[in-house]
Amino acid sequence: MKLNMSISPHVRSHDSTRSVMLDVAIALIPSIIIGIYYGGWRAALVVALSVGSCVLCEFLYDKLMHKPNTIGDCSAVVTGLILACNLYSTAPIWLPILGGAFAIIVVKMLYGGLGQNFMNPACAARCFLLISFPSIMTSYPTLDGVSSATPLTALASGETVSLSSLLLGNHIGTIGETSAIAILIGFLYLVFKKVISPRITLCTVGSAALFLVVFGNMAGETVNLSFMMTQLLAGGLLFGAVFMATDYVTAPVTKWGQVIYACVIGLLVAFIRCYGGSTEGMSYAIIIANLLTPLLEKATKPKPFGIRKEREAK
Repeated sequence: MKLNMSISPHVRSHDSTRSVMLDVAIALIPSIIIGIYYGGWRAALVVALSVGSCVLCEFLYDKLMHKPNTIGDCSAVVTGLILACNLYSTAPIWLPILGGAFAIIVVKMLYGGLGQNFMNPACAARCFLLISFPSIMTSYPTLDGVSSATPLTALASGETVSLSSLLLGNHIGTIGETSAIAILIGFLYLVFKKVISPRITLCTVGSAALFLVVFGNMAGETVNLSFMMTQLLAGGLLFGAVFMATDYVTAPVTKWGQVIYACVIGLLVAFIRCYGGSTEGMSYAIIIANLLTPLLEKATKPKPFGIRKEREAK
């Protein structure tokens, strides 16, 4: 009998990095289309500049460091798309360029490229821009020529928010977060294609809802159905739970590690929204949870098959 000797992994998938990234890009299309529909040509320009900056920075870095060209795996394209979805359509043209450079060079390539970064590049770039240029990052665009606040800001001011506008996207927000329906379409596509497991997304949203009730009541908020639905559908919570928290590199690979990781995100975003100075908080919650990923994987790693029996025998 002939035996084939090879090194692990012995179970392989037909999926590649490129195919996975293309699926994520396809899942982002509905959100980007809605964002461009309401944001106009400025939104399209922000998307183009963000993607172009990410791809160009990765290409130039590989060239200067004499490394193999890695832009073919499309990870830089996805990083650019996600970063653009986290920006307003009225952002100055240098903002997505700077954010793309930070995401690719500082967060991704300096740590060894795809698979070595310890934070989600797009999420880290958004936090960098928020800290560095808070007034620009919170300058809300107009809707139909009328200046208005984001749904979360309106909710914090005691105003009511139309749930239909949150579902359809007819409200102030970043390019990718406007329509909850578009985000859910992308989520269902990724689950159908088995690119992501729904575990992280559902646990993130579920834990956020639970802690929003707890912290909201403690903070004296009127926690009713309208409050909960606005908090879950508005801002970057849903978008982050689908497209950023599920990142292969920065999320745990173990089942219970993913559950704890998602609950940490839900806890942090609820705490920041109820007690912090920011009405958002999703990006900060994700990168903090990213830093906990190695510890969560170590604490929840499965025991090797038969290890208990070996100890009992000894």
